[in-house]
Amino acid sequence: MSRIHIDDVSRQFGDFIALQQVQLEVRQGEFFSLLGPSGCGKTTLLNMIAGFLDPTTGRILIGDNDVTGLPPYRRGLGIVFQDYALFPHLTVFDNVAYGLKVRKQSRKEIIGRVEEVLALVQLSSVAKRRPHQLSGGQRQRVAIARALAIEPSVLLLDEPLSNLDAKLRKEMQTELRMIQQRTGVTTVLVTHDQEEALSLSDRIGILGQGELQQVGTPLEVYRRPANRFVADFIGQVNLIQTMADPVVPSRRIAKEYETASGAPLIVESAEADRAGMYMLRPERIKISMTPGPARESNWTPGVISHVGYAGDQIRLKVQLAGKGELQVVASDPAFPSLPSVGDRCELFWEAQDVIALPQEGV
Repeated sequence: MSRIHIDDVSRQFGDFIALQQVQLEVRQGEFFSLLGPSGCGKTTLLNMIAGFLDPTTGRILIGDNDVTGLPPYRRGLGIVFQDYALFPHLTVFDNVAYGLKVRKQSRKEIIGRVEEVLALVQLSSVAKRRPHQLSGGQRQRVAIARALAIEPSVLLLDEPLSNLDAKLRKEMQTELRMIQQRTGVTTVLVTHDQEEALSLSDRIGILGQGELQQVGTPLEVYRRPANRFVADFIGQVNLIQTMADPVVPSRRIAKEYETASGAPLIVESAEADRAGMYMLRPERIKISMTPGPARESNWTPGVISHVGYAGDQIRLKVQLAGKGELQVVASDPAFPSLPSVGDRCELFWEAQDVIALPQEGV
């Protein structure tokens, strides 16, 4: 196990700046995910850690060793690619043994180590099969076993679950996390799948526009995003731009929302009193299909404009009676039957669920 230290790393391709001054510490033994939209630089950063690309500026340390100029085979890394890159003509056993044979280990050492990692990934029974005889999940575990066989100091995963169907993908997320916890190997996962990163990781690095926007635990990046980019990228969100209420300074007026024609939505937050951008997660909004007493703030009537059923939850869009639209997520048991487009409702939420976002440029 080794830590990874990314020290002020940048990468340019001609005039295009793919990554700019990334400073990052991946702790020893943690499961760390690099998450971001397509083209944000996450695969570029992984390729620089692996040694497939050199940084334009900066350096990369694995453990206490500066590996910036070293080729991939001298970095002691295990790598699992998106397509697994298994040798089709070799058995599972020989695929896993490949790196050990390249290192010229003894036959006894190879047999012992391959049997150990196949047991770890629960594939001992298919050791004599070839890749085409395996399921997608089994091929993925073979690729992980091959990467772990050489006892790497760091395991790099480049979207290893993206080729699996949705159900198998969730199952393999659990398997992957259990394998990492059993081995304790420092692991870096590149993914564009938010749910995957949130469910697997000890910490997440959010990349956007070539820069590291935030590093934190899944809870931190979801509940306390560092800026608007992170808030908008992670999960669903309602972003509410506000200005000060001239009558009640502790309240704020939502600029683009009205509870009725000409009546602005009044927002109260438990955060520091100031105008600016606020975040309200859809699952924090309560919905009532029966009229109740009007509230002075954090309340609005509306009409359902969209209904999406996802099994465990119902995703709604609600057009406010005056102006604007809010996203709402309710649990499946909250509705005995699905609401319909055009149904009237009322929305309300608590002040502690209105989260102030840091002002841009501050």
